Amino acid sequence: MQHSIVFLDRSTLDANVRAPNFANTYKDYQVTAPGEIVDRLKGATIAIINKVPMREATLAQLPDLKLIAVAATGTDVVDKAYCKARGIVVSNIRNYAFNTVPEHVFALAFALRRNIVAYRDDVRAGKWQEADQFCFFDHPIRDMRGSTMGIVGYGALGKGVARIAEAFGMKVLPYDVFPQPGLVDLETLLRESDIITLHAPLTPETKNMIGPRELRLMKRDAILINTGRGGLVDEAALAEALTEGVIGGAGFDVLTVEPPKQGNILLDLRLPNLIITPHVAWASKEAMQILADQLIDNVEAFAAGKPQNVVEA
Repeated sequence: MQHSIVFLDRSTLDANVRAPNFANTYKDYQVTAPGEIVDRLKGATIAIINKVPMREATLAQLPDLKLIAVAATGTDVVDKAYCKARGIVVSNIRNYAFNTVPEHVFALAFALRRNIVAYRDDVRAGKWQEADQFCFFDHPIRDMRGSTMGIVGYGALGKGVARIAEAFGMKVLPYDVFPQPGLVDLETLLRESDIITLHAPLTPETKNMIGPRELRLMKRDAILINTGRGGLVDEAALAEALTEGVIGGAGFDVLTVEPPKQGNILLDLRLPNLIITPHVAWASKEAMQILADQLIDNVEAFAAGKPQNVVEA
């Protein structure tokens, strides 16, 4: 059969998307609003999406749809139970951000441990120019070597962070909800880590897994980094902890609602020990091309009758 392929949010992927190696018609849209989904996918057999929601009410109006190829690892935007019941295959992307996410974690960690933002702001404000010696020490600077990195979620990305941490001479404390050799419990990780980085999936069990109690278990100078999912952390509790000095700082690449068009409590803070980046930890040029290539690999495998990277309900 000749497949009809529609990519609903092409602007989310800054990479070359090669043409599939089978007979098809192809159309892409830079952005698709929820109210436009059904019209644009009418007659399509393969939908490529990143963050466009594919819920039951929408899917029920698309009887020709056979594959939803998600151009990301997370598939929470897809009603997977409905897809399974109707025989719609859902595929995702795996193991593409093995360099870019760990590197972003350390970019945030270095900036916070060495107070880069605070010192930059001081220089901009003229404090260095007014100093009575060649430098000033208004903000603490801490080494990576000899510190402890707590990794919550010890899959491919967590292990990638661990390898870099060990190369820096750091102690690693890994935790995961799935048993593995060498893991510690979450409370031990929270109490003993100087830097905590989150790489767990967002599930009902992990939602707000870092809340007021967990933040108060952390060291007062500890740093919390989240490049996983915004919902892993109670954002109101984090804002309070940062304001009251309960923890030393935070570096976040994800928020509970993205983009935060209605605002977010963390965006209201003007603190040098809080760094927020706009969900770009995954987005190195190299990683995006790996993602784009794997995306079409998934589409071609499905068309060949051998679906890969299939996500179950």
